[in-house]
Amino acid sequence: MAEAQKRLSHTTLKRRQRFHPKRDVKPAVLAKANRLVISVAAFIGLAFLAVIILQAVLG
Repeated sequence: MAEAQKRLSHTTLKRRQRFHPKRDVKPAVLAKANRLVISVAAFIGLAFLAVIILQAVLG
């Protein structure tokens, strides 16, 4: 019984993510990624609107 409990605690300790301040993502990196995502989404939206406007003008 004690052996099984020890084994279980070892696996749960192993699976739990430990906190590593040096490995965590910096806020500046997150802000840069957010800006990239927003700019790509804006570009896709503008390209979509441009295609719709071109189809309305030409068709």
